[in-house]
Amino acid sequence: MRHTRTLAAAAVAAAFAGPALLPAQAQAAAGSVHLHKIYYNSPGPDNRSNASLNGEWVQIRNTTSKAVSLKGWTLTDASKHTYTFGSYSLGKGKTVTVRTGKGKDTAVNRYQNRGAYVWNNDKDTATLRKASGAKADTCSYNNPKADFKNC
Repeated sequence: MRHTRTLAAAAVAAAFAGPALLPAQAQAAAGSVHLHKIYYNSPGPDNRSNASLNGEWVQIRNTTSKAVSLKGWTLTDASKHTYTFGSYSLGKGKTVTVRTGKGKDTAVNRYQNRGAYVWNNDKDTATLRKASGAKADTCSYNNPKADFKNC
């Protein structure tokens, strides 16, 4: 009889524990908009050509199940260079690349239109903030021997 009560108690405990896990599982399934990769040391010499400037970039990925408006979201480095998204929607499961130099914005590439580099070749921190100012993600690197960082 004692063994039966122990099994019954375990079953009741499991029944109560199961629903308690659901919100965390739902959050994990919901995904996020986050920093995916930083290519901080563009190929070739740092000569400030537009091609070289656009060779440094940050990728942002949407792993949610729906498109997310990034209007008003900001991407900054440790020196507070700031890129602010205008009207732009990042589709579900999609990635957008924010390039430093000049170019025509598309669904997959956005341009900061700068004439100087943003991302330090040795160490820096990228911060992605929502339009409300809430931090969505950060990614730091500290490796002058590499060219990029997967976040």
